[in-house]
Amino acid sequence: MNRKANSFVRKFLIIAGSFLLMLSIYVWFINRDTANMTIRQKILRAFYPILIRIAGANKTIRANLEAKPSVSFYSLEAKDIHGNRIPFSRFKGKKVLLVNTASDCGFTPQYNALQKLYEKEKNRLEILAFPSNDYKQQEKGSNEAIATFCSGNYGVTFMLMDKIITKKISGQHAVYQWLTHADQNGWNEEPPSWNFSKYLINEEGQLTYYFDPAVSPLDEAVRAGLNQ
Repeated sequence: MNRKANSFVRKFLIIAGSFLLMLSIYVWFINRDTANMTIRQKILRAFYPILIRIAGANKTIRANLEAKPSVSFYSLEAKDIHGNRIPFSRFKGKKVLLVNTASDCGFTPQYNALQKLYEKEKNRLEILAFPSNDYKQQEKGSNEAIATFCSGNYGVTFMLMDKIITKKISGQHAVYQWLTHADQNGWNEEPPSWNFSKYLINEEGQLTYYFDPAVSPLDEAVRAGLNQ
């Protein structure tokens, strides 16, 4: 009986060791071109496709375009990640996608999809990424560290903004107050459900869509919004 038990343990350890080795090789291969990533960030990046499949399509909310904002989107402003003041009036005539982001989230690899979307649509689309530590403290880094992480690992060239509070709590940034209060934007009360929630603004400064985090920036729903 002891010999059988020992044989089973040996086989289990061999199988488990082989499995862990293959996982390690897979994670290394996926992250072979990255720089300054933690082990957690590498694991999350490697298993992002599985996370998206598990999460499913998730929520998309489309506006009634007859609902007009009482506060102009173009009256808003925010600082970029380098501390420069960005008046939103500069975005007139373009669509704008606003995303709350984090470096240690399962959805962090969406930086890659956001960059692809921006490269394809930058003549008519601005992307504003607002780093936030609101959800399970998944963005603890400084603005400088965030900028280095995004450019070094995802080649981000769209606009990175100052780290802010996006939740409907004390200290919520004015931009996210506008996005999540119907008495300002005209219809929407939906706050970000997690990191990488997305809000789409049209060329007239109207909030037209809210997309949950599991809706990829390259999803057909996002493309439909851009073509509306």
